[in-house]
Amino acid sequence: MNIAQKNYADDALFNTEQVLKAFDLDQLHAGSYGVKQGWSGVEGREVIHAVCPADNEIVGQIAASTAEDYEEIMQASVAYQKKWRMVPAPRRGELINRIGQLVQQNMEVLAGIVALDTGKSLMEAKGELKEVVDMATLAAGQSRMMYGFTQQSQRVKHRMYDQWLPLGVVGVISAYNFPAAVWAQNGFLAAIGGNTVVWKPSPKVPLTAIAMQKLANQAMQEMQFEGVFTLFLPAQNDVAELMIRDERVSMVSFTGSTGVGKKVANVVGSTLGRKYMLECSGNNGCIVDETADLKLAARAITFGAVGTTGQRCTSTRRLIVHRSVMVELIELLKQSFDQISIGDPREKDTVVGPLIDAAAVEEYQATVKRAQELGGKVVYGGQRIDRPGLYVEACLITDVQPEWDCVQHETFAPIVFVMPYDDLEEAIAIHNGVAQGLASGIHSSNLSNIELFLSAAGSDCGIVRVNMGTTGADVGAAFGGEKETGGGRTAGSDAWKGYVRRQSVCINWGGESAWDSRISL
Repeated sequence: MNIAQKNYADDALFNTEQVLKAFDLDQLHAGSYGVKQGWSGVEGREVIHAVCPADNEIVGQIAASTAEDYEEIMQASVAYQKKWRMVPAPRRGELINRIGQLVQQNMEVLAGIVALDTGKSLMEAKGELKEVVDMATLAAGQSRMMYGFTQQSQRVKHRMYDQWLPLGVVGVISAYNFPAAVWAQNGFLAAIGGNTVVWKPSPKVPLTAIAMQKLANQAMQEMQFEGVFTLFLPAQNDVAELMIRDERVSMVSFTGSTGVGKKVANVVGSTLGRKYMLECSGNNGCIVDETADLKLAARAITFGAVGTTGQRCTSTRRLIVHRSVMVELIELLKQSFDQISIGDPREKDTVVGPLIDAAAVEEYQATVKRAQELGGKVVYGGQRIDRPGLYVEACLITDVQPEWDCVQHETFAPIVFVMPYDDLEEAIAIHNGVAQGLASGIHSSNLSNIELFLSAAGSDCGIVRVNMGTTGADVGAAFGGEKETGGGRTAGSDAWKGYVRRQSVCINWGGESAWDSRISL
């Protein structure tokens, strides 16, 4: 499939109609794709409305997947996996590399679709898509390095080693905030491991899912590997839950809220032998000590707190600041926040867009109100912006107690709670004193403080950043967290091992058995 491209960099607005038309999203579109059925029908189905958060207008319509669609997709995925598992892993990697190439080639149009779906600025949309390209490159390389280990047998003339084999069908359930990147992080590793992938994206961002599936289809058709990636986009939860209850799905990778993650774990875990991977909530804290470069800290925290309108699982939500520098840091943050332009992603200078939907705005407002009721002081922002769409101000709240319910809870919005501390052990206790354990950070020029935070007595999170914001994934590192974040890991390092099964092998090449002295044959 050749997709028309346009460089919108010189335009004040990108052309919404043209972006949608490039992927045939300017009309009612099917929400399911399977190798046997192709794109599903559209008549007589519930319709998912693609609503652009920038103006709260419907920009697309999707015919929702049905239980019948799911069954057809699953039967075909199970059948094709038996072929795919015998394709050499480096060849599997070539398919993933081709998908990455197609994403790069269609970057401009895809960025427009992501922006329409999520409200992200074009800059942030391209950043997410670049992560897809990087993940494809990483997975393609990893396909040649799926190493086992040779071991020393205690038996004479025996050889031992371990190897990694496919699981079967992997189900990927992704959230709205990174509609392309989460699929890539999970699906690409699953595919190089010899698994077929069924994707159930968030119905809040259906356009991106269909666009990515179309590029995957093009790559699969070119390489004659049709059947590796399929799409399942239902409107109702009971249909969506078919995937987590289906024993034909060997592994479910879920990205979303902790509450739903617990349900996934309970259902999948009730069947021994099936696997699940969870990437759930992150109530991320950042410590700023008395030796920190405060200007650097303010810039990094702004990116961490305000980027993607605070709708990243790694967004900075809690600041634990040494009392001696707290006033100065807050003033620098106010200056930094003032320089971030909030607006429609189709506007040229927009850096930060809207929240995803009305429910997100309501949660933002409720959290600000709750903090004020408990005694918190809003020192910056805290208001919904009076314009069409779902826009809010970045918000700084001081005079906060760590144990407050609104501080303990993750609000997916640009709200930062600021708390003082006097010694680093106290700061670490505040930092770790939440149920979530995804991303963490410290700003310091004191080596001892940094090393304490990195030690076993320091951060209890899966990700630690020093003199950086808590956001900004590097695909070369494993991504994920501890506690109620779920414990899963994806992307780089050895995260690929989560998508395969381990097998220990022992080979007797000497012609003798253990009971040869007792058995005469």
